This record gives sequence, C-alpha cells and structure tokens, in this order.
Amino acid sequence: MSILILSLLLFATSFYVSAQNLTAYEVLQKNRLPRGILPEGIVDYDLNPKTGFFKVYFNNTCQFPVDAFKVKYEPTVSGFIRNGRVTRLIGVSVKVVYVWLNIGEVSREGDELEFYVGAASEEFPVHRFENSPQCGCGFYCRELIYSS
Repeated sequence: MSILILSLLLFATSFYVSAQNLTAYEVLQKNRLPRGILPEGIVDYDLNPKTGFFKVYFNNTCQFPVDAFKVKYEPTVSGFIRNGRVTRLIGVSVKVVYVWLNIGEVSREGDELEFYVGAASEEFPVHRFENSPQCGCGFYCRELIYSS
C-alpha cells in the first residue's frame, strides 16, 4: 500500500514539475492560442494556474510593424489566459495614425484571431501567428535579410 502511495506521489510531483517547465509559448499553445501573439525574447513569466493570471517579462520594450500598424510590447505584459482567449491585457498597444491604443483582449474563433482595441476589433487568420515576431522587424525579418 505504501509503495502505491509513494508511486502516486512521485507521479504527481513529476507532472507538476513538467507543467512548471513549459515555456510561455507552450502555455499559449496549450490554451489554443498561437505562439506568435508574443514576440521572441521572453526572459521569464509567471502564471497562476487557478486564476489564469499571467505576466510575461522582456528585457526591453519591443516594437515592430504588422501590416499598416506598429505594435508595441512593454517590458511587462499581463492579463488572464484561458482556452482561446486573453482578457484584461495590459502592456500591448497598437499605433493607429499618430495615437497608441491599448489592445485589451485577444480571442480565437476557429481559424481567426480577433484583437480588441476598445470597442473596435480587427481579425487576422491564425496561421499568420504561427511564428513569433522579432523586435524591430516583426514577421518580416526574413524578407529584410533576403532583400538586402
């Protein structure tokens, strides 16, 4: 009987440790979100598995273009993550004309991602976010290297 209890404890401990060793990108994917909604360069993250509250840490502010927009990630980004959705997002903004507006939510519906900025939203295909953008050049880094 004690061997069974010991085995169960070892299994539970190894499961907890492996769950804690997920990268922030793997946490996104586990929640049906593509890794590309966060740029490369995460240095650490915190996640409360009960509430879904998370914080992602970068060394610096990260900016890059996405189509006609410019996107900015602050050194700390936080929000609540659950299956297919990030809510109460803080630390991510988009430049529209001359004004920076906060992106407050990201939601996945099928093969579409919807980004909410106040009452407005914009949809993009999920496949565009399969890879994480890089600070400075975003999703277009390879194109800049090959066109040089």
